[in-house]
Order: sequence, then C-alpha cells, then structure tokens
Amino acid sequence: MYRRALLGGALAAPALLSIPVRAQGAITLNGASQFNDDHVFTRTLVRFEELVKQHYGKPVNFVLHKNSSLGLEKQYFEYMAQGRAVDYAIVSPAHMSTFSRAAPFVDAPFLFRDLAHWNGVLEQDLFKPVAEEVEKRARVALIGYAGGGVRNIFASRPLRNLAEIRGLKVRVQGAPIWSRTFQAAGMSPTVIAYNEVYNAIQNNVIEAGENEAAGVEQMRFFEVAPNLAMTQHAITIRPLCVSVASMQRLPNDLQAAIRRAGREAAAFGRQAESTEDGQKLEALEKAGRLKRIEFTERAEMKRMVDPVMAAYAKEIDAEGILNRINALTS
Repeated sequence: MYRRALLGGALAAPALLSIPVRAQGAITLNGASQFNDDHVFTRTLVRFEELVKQHYGKPVNFVLHKNSSLGLEKQYFEYMAQGRAVDYAIVSPAHMSTFSRAAPFVDAPFLFRDLAHWNGVLEQDLFKPVAEEVEKRARVALIGYAGGGVRNIFASRPLRNLAEIRGLKVRVQGAPIWSRTFQAAGMSPTVIAYNEVYNAIQNNVIEAGENEAAGVEQMRFFEVAPNLAMTQHAITIRPLCVSVASMQRLPNDLQAAIRRAGREAAAFGRQAESTEDGQKLEALEKAGRLKRIEFTERAEMKRMVDPVMAAYAKEIDAEGILNRINALTS
C-alpha cells in the first residue's frame, strides 16, 4: 500500500509528487481535470472513481484536482508518462503524438459516418493498436474512450451543399490533416488561434469555423455565425488514461477494477456528451441564437475526402486501422 502526498495542489507541486510515500491506510490516487464539476469530463472521472470503489470493494481514496489546478491535458499526459503528480485523467489524443504518430488519427475529421459508426468503432476496440503503442512507449494506459461531441460548421451565411461551401474561408485546427481534408472538400481552410475566431468572423477575415455544441455555446460563435451547417464532419474521442507506473504499484485486483471501471465510465461519458450535444443545439435554436441547417451532400463530401484520409493513414502507418473502420457497418 502506498499514498501519494499532494503538497499544495498547485503547479509548483509536481516535482514533489514523483516520490510515492508509504503510509498507513488506503491507497490514494490523484486525478486531474481542466474543468469544473458540471463538465462532462469531470463527471466521467467522478463516475470512474465510483466504479473503481464498487468493483474493488476495499478502501481506496481518490483526489480529483479540477479547474486546471494541475495544468492542462498536455501536462497531465506528461505527468502520467513520468509516473508522478497525476494518476488518471481524460486527455485529447493530439497530446500523445510524441509517443505515437497514429494517436491523433483517433480524433481525425471525416473518419466516422455517424454516431452509430463511431460507437461501433469504439465498441469493437478498433483503436487497440494505437492504445498498445501508447501504453508501450509512453507508459500510459488508455482504459476507455469518452467524448461524443459532434463537430459542425458555423458560418455567417447558410451552407446547404458542396456548391455553397466551395471556397469557404473556414478556420480549422492546427493539425495538418484538418487543412488537407477541408481543402479536399473544396473549402479554403486557414489556421487561426481559437480565441481569435470570433473577431476574425466579425471582421470578415474568415466566414466560418467548426466546433461541437459546447464550444459554439461557450465562445458565443452564434453571435457572428448563426448558421450551423450540420456537416457532422468529426466526432470527438477523449481517452480516459491511467499511468502505468501508478498501476504497477497497485494490487492486481485493484488494477483489474481500474481497467473495468475505465471502460464503463468512458461509456457513461460518451452517452452523456453525445446526448447533451444535441440538447445544447436545440436550446440555442429555440432561443433564436442559431439555426441548424441540413447539409444535403455530407456523404459526397466524405467521398471527396476519403483519398486524403487514406494517404494520411499510410503516412502514419494506420492503414490497417482505417480499413477496418471503413469496413465496419453501422
């Protein structure tokens, strides 16, 4: 049995947290979240704690550090890889690219046909090769997949089909695959800092951006781009991670409980986020803040992008994963 002593709970503390301290009583595990109690990621981690205790049936303590008190997801992953400060957290795949070239592929655009397809991919564990590589090289275990936010294009004008998005000046994320795929679909993508998108649309530097409902709501993008084209071009995946170094210090039955709880808590998170995503859009539309617009050529857009995705998968040695994803019926 061991206990991690969290000294101060602030960013100055991580160096001190690298030394496990043996103490009387239950094991204590430290988690981290960038968000407050209401956010689905925080709620998923709380559910994880509850399930571990339920499956383990013996004393074990959890301390969840919220509101970015231990930094951001990138730092959480680094701490878990080093076996210090953070034992468990939800982390974007983009922050794993140092250890696995294929990791960002988990969250790539135009990968899934719809939510049913996305769920099927996760249920069949088709990203297992990526998880195994991350666990081997980074010593961080991906024990479940949360996420479920569907990303659409918010724009200053209605966008209903491929003709109307041709040449669209749209902000995309910095990863190259985003620019490549949006360009293949006929748009004119550009990388702009997230906190500059609102002003860029307001000043006609760009016409559109892309995000899930929570981002559109939080950043008030609907004020400058009230037309939401339902392209459903991406569905987020956020792995629930645990430090392998932390796990190896635990009894075998607790390790088993953690892995089981990770799968179940992540399923809870997926259900919650995918459900709330639609609810947020409905509330915004009812309030007259945005208008959801059917995008009638979504399948054709994906066909235009598929060759780019295939080339990208080959580039990062993920061809086998992409083939299995594309072959999966939903």
